[in-house]
Amino acid sequence: MSASVSVLHSSFLEKQVKGVEQFYKSTDVQQNDCKLKGKEKSRRASEDMHEEIMRNFNKILNEASASTSAITIIREMLTSVVAASAVIVITQDKWAWPFLEPVDVKGLRLDDYYQIIEKPMDFSTIRTRMKAKDGSGYKNVREIYADVRLIFHNAMKYNHESHDVHVMAKTLLEKVEKKWLHLLPKVAKAESELSKEEAQAQEAAYANMTRELGTELSKIDMALTSLKTKAIAKCRKLTLPEKSMLANAFNNLSLENRVKALAVVRETNPDFDDSVDTVMLNFDSQSDYTMLRLYMFVKDTLEVQEGTSAIDHEDNIEAEETKNNDKKRKIM
Repeated sequence: MSASVSVLHSSFLEKQVKGVEQFYKSTDVQQNDCKLKGKEKSRRASEDMHEEIMRNFNKILNEASASTSAITIIREMLTSVVAASAVIVITQDKWAWPFLEPVDVKGLRLDDYYQIIEKPMDFSTIRTRMKAKDGSGYKNVREIYADVRLIFHNAMKYNHESHDVHVMAKTLLEKVEKKWLHLLPKVAKAESELSKEEAQAQEAAYANMTRELGTELSKIDMALTSLKTKAIAKCRKLTLPEKSMLANAFNNLSLENRVKALAVVRETNPDFDDSVDTVMLNFDSQSDYTMLRLYMFVKDTLEVQEGTSAIDHEDNIEAEETKNNDKKRKIM
């Protein structure tokens, strides 16, 4: 994120802050000689929420210029601006006071409340979650809106239609939904921008990861090449009897396995050409490493092909002769 983009977001947030402040100042928060305790409670709660939101705005603006990405700024903007323009309006309403704090179930002796209401909700709980910094806070404005609606749905569910609290909740819910319909296009636009930012950030992260993996794989390849060079240098030479047995065993390979054996030679000797009709395999011109690999391949292949290795055939004959001699001694 360039410095110019950060400044652009900062300027946009400043305009939003001024708009919220102007809106708040234009409302009549100073009530003359409030007759109802609920109204005074509502005013204090809305003031506290406003101050908290403004503190969050100032923090965002102070950190925006030093930010390397606008994703966090946009997310904070969504949570704070929309919440400020919607939640504050509702909490300032003269009928909001029953919903500012959790329902006093014990004090009001509502023994069946938790049997009817599965998830209690109130504005103080929403405010606490909005301030949360431990990952339990709201991820987007839609979650805030859902909890605000839950407050009023709970009240309407528990209280009869004729009850004052039911009527108050229904009236406020209508106001919330009208406000939400007005804000929804702005929320959708901001979420779209956020989605693009996150996609770009993820793409950049994967690109960086790919470069790092490429570097590591290159190092591993170099290390393997070095180890292979050292292994070849220390590779032992085949003895003359081993070369002789290899030549005999090579001729006993099936056509398919003989082609595979030539491929082994080609892998370690790029100059070896096995594509011609008549292939001349000169053992003396091959490296010690190539000969040892070929020897092991032929030996293992014949063990599978014939059930025993032709290379070990002479050892088997000698062992059989020794066994027969032992039998003769016992008979004599």
